[in-house]
Amino acid sequence: MEKKLYPPFGVLLVDDELPWLRSLSLTLEGPGGITNLLQCQDSREVMSVLEQNDIGLVLLDLTMPQHSGEELLEQIVTEYPQIRVIILSGMNQLETAVNCMRAGAFDYFVKTVEEERLVDGVRRAIRMVELEYENRAIRTHFFHDQIDAPEVFAPIVTNSPAMRARFQYLEAVAPSSQPILITGESGVGKELVAQSIHTLSGNSGALVTVNVAGLDDNVFADTLFGHVRGAFTGADNVRKGMIEKAAGGTLFLDEIGDLSSASQVKLLRLLQNGEYYPLGSDQPKQMSARVVVATHADLDAKMAAGEFRRDLYYRLYSHHVHLPPLRERKDDLPLLLEHFLAEAALKLGKKKPTPPKELPVLLSTYAFPGNVRELEAMIYDAVSQHNGKTLSMKSFLQRIDSQIDPSHIEQTLPAENPFSRLEGLPTLQQAGHLLVDEAMQRSTGNQSIAARLLGISQPALSKRLKQDTG
Repeated sequence: MEKKLYPPFGVLLVDDELPWLRSLSLTLEGPGGITNLLQCQDSREVMSVLEQNDIGLVLLDLTMPQHSGEELLEQIVTEYPQIRVIILSGMNQLETAVNCMRAGAFDYFVKTVEEERLVDGVRRAIRMVELEYENRAIRTHFFHDQIDAPEVFAPIVTNSPAMRARFQYLEAVAPSSQPILITGESGVGKELVAQSIHTLSGNSGALVTVNVAGLDDNVFADTLFGHVRGAFTGADNVRKGMIEKAAGGTLFLDEIGDLSSASQVKLLRLLQNGEYYPLGSDQPKQMSARVVVATHADLDAKMAAGEFRRDLYYRLYSHHVHLPPLRERKDDLPLLLEHFLAEAALKLGKKKPTPPKELPVLLSTYAFPGNVRELEAMIYDAVSQHNGKTLSMKSFLQRIDSQIDPSHIEQTLPAENPFSRLEGLPTLQQAGHLLVDEAMQRSTGNQSIAARLLGISQPALSKRLKQDTG
């Protein structure tokens, strides 16, 4: 496969000295990892190159025959305001630097500046252009309410408007080289979203997944960075790290909120510098993988408790998508029910059973703390026990009853008594009538399910309904 260039737009190097052009290219490609480079030695051809190519950044020599860097800067800013320009000069002249910045240059460097400073400046400019590209893409997706590649999200079964908005956002930011943070409760589908991001990115390399929960610092470093022979006792052979295996692709780090403090430092350095050292080696390697991370943990709470580094959090927060729990998109329950029934029947070698019409109603009354994964397990269990035509609700009722935690119910109740703001209180009979009415609405008129919600028997509810209508 053809190796994907970074960044997605061209970086044009303009200088009349060919040796300097070659040296600058090697610097940006090596330590910088910047490969989408174009060169121009003749200042008269610059505007033509910009017209014919998708250029996002220009590194422009200040002193050239025919057209000076200052002349070209003014022309580029006027005709291509979306392009960022970095001025390079052989002399350190403060007044010239100030004039260039006032004229619209993004930055100004002396050619003798340290290599690392120059590379960092180019990376900053690239990041700025990437953000502008992404913002335009996000506005386009939301304004037109479009999803360009719906097939990529097909494994995520949903009709939820909230999920559709997240798909639009992911399409806009997936081509970026910056990390993406996926948050959400366990079982909401963070792994499927990571797969979608990888597919949308167009990266030719593999998607490599590492669950970092429970890894101590040494194991984490060895897993990600690999080691050379003799790095430690038992290291008899060279071992490639997951970063190298994900080269040109995506490195997905799951459960990032459980990473130890020492490992957080290593990950931060990796993201900042874009390079790493295999254990036992003094030769750095360049990271070419896109980093996607996920967690079910509350990172804000972890930062407040001193358990998660703020600088790492903001580095990972370049792009962020939060997946809503299943209880916030219950309209997806019928879709998911049909999907998992068909999937379970196929895998278990059975004919797809017909679900009773009351089943989606029953499921809609449950909070699903385990989210989509819990629903899938419920359906597989029911199908494995199924022998008739219509699916039995017995296993669903048993599993829901076994999972209901009274303390969880108490947590979901409002902290303030809903009657405390009322000037007058309803009678006990009126309050009971309101509860019964709400339970019947939530159960769409099914007395058995409504009775379960109220914690009474179905005959008792039936008697109460007759009294209310009598």
